[in-house]
Amino acid sequence: MQNLTVLGSTGSIGTSTLDVVARHPGKFQIVALTANSQADLLFRQCVQFKPRYAVMLDEDAAMQLRERVRAAGLGIEVLSGAAALEQVCVLPETDTVMAAIVGAAGLRPTLAAARAGKKILLANKETLVMAGNVFMDAVHASGSVLLPIDSEHNAIFQALPRGYDGDLAKNGVRRILLTASGGPFRNTPLEELQHVTPEQACAHPNWSMGRKISVDSASMMNKGLEVIEAHWLFNAGADDIQVVVHPQSVIHSLVEYVDGSVLAQLGNPDMRIPIAYGLAWPERIDSGVAPLDLFKVATMDFEAPDLGRFPCLALAYQALRAAGTAPAILNAANEVAVAAFLDKQISFLLIPHVIEAVLDALPVGKVGSLDDVLGADADARRMAQQHIGDLVGARRAMPLLRPNI
Repeated sequence: MQNLTVLGSTGSIGTSTLDVVARHPGKFQIVALTANSQADLLFRQCVQFKPRYAVMLDEDAAMQLRERVRAAGLGIEVLSGAAALEQVCVLPETDTVMAAIVGAAGLRPTLAAARAGKKILLANKETLVMAGNVFMDAVHASGSVLLPIDSEHNAIFQALPRGYDGDLAKNGVRRILLTASGGPFRNTPLEELQHVTPEQACAHPNWSMGRKISVDSASMMNKGLEVIEAHWLFNAGADDIQVVVHPQSVIHSLVEYVDGSVLAQLGNPDMRIPIAYGLAWPERIDSGVAPLDLFKVATMDFEAPDLGRFPCLALAYQALRAAGTAPAILNAANEVAVAAFLDKQISFLLIPHVIEAVLDALPVGKVGSLDDVLGADADARRMAQQHIGDLVGARRAMPLLRPNI
């Protein structure tokens, strides 16, 4: 029996995790479920899985959940706030932590799990993007088991030699090939991207994801963050990681070896596959995903990413090569810019504009501790918000200026 804490249980990764868990009632016991503010869904999950703890980041939502749990006689302790997220990650009874909180909010609890030596199923790429060396040092120091859940990194993990020790050359690996679908705007004329809506950006052709990740996929920032994540997970340099656009999303990533062999992991585009692999590793269990029908797939296409269409990918490679606090700055600026786009404050094409402006303005510092990361994150968010405010103000002033232009 594996005792599991799920960070972000109401998100797409969290609900997929619980779907896999429900298929194997004798293998997993839920210790804690956590969410931001979706009290209704978390209550339904509590009824079904009966965890010992439920955590809501939002205090008002926690109060609502606490009353419903008490009225239902579930005997679940409801906690609230960021500190409670860390608390349920280090419980002695927790064996495994599914780290599925989106964005920088997942950093502290995931790091706490690493320092406590837990088995970590990492679906929060921002942990490695922001604080890769701090997090990996904690994993190595505690003996924590780290398994990637992003479909691409999980595929690479499966295609690398068993017992891979972090040395590409020693293990005969030439390079890592990260696949990308290209998102919903792969073939959209560039002049039309200025007018795309959040609803269009969130309409991914292959995957069902949350809104923030869907926008990142549309801009290919998601792939850029995955490049940085792959650097830390597999000790690979920027030149060792190539992005390949594969619209069908059937090949989830590949590993090329020095003898010319290329090993790929294939499957239907469903996150339950990497989740099931991580939960059961080193064994395999049923994920609930339909078998891949190669006759139905019929063809698979590949192309190089267009960096003119997807400047966010180029910015991510730039931040990886700059190292230090640059990836944290990149991530923070992107989170602020994506939120502004989803709120319809800025256009889709201004997302990379905001990120580049912040990267150019802020100096890159060294990362020696979590405080260095959080300081860079806070500075980048302030500057991104200021830059967006200037853009919005300039747009509002345009009608007043036109008569004199």
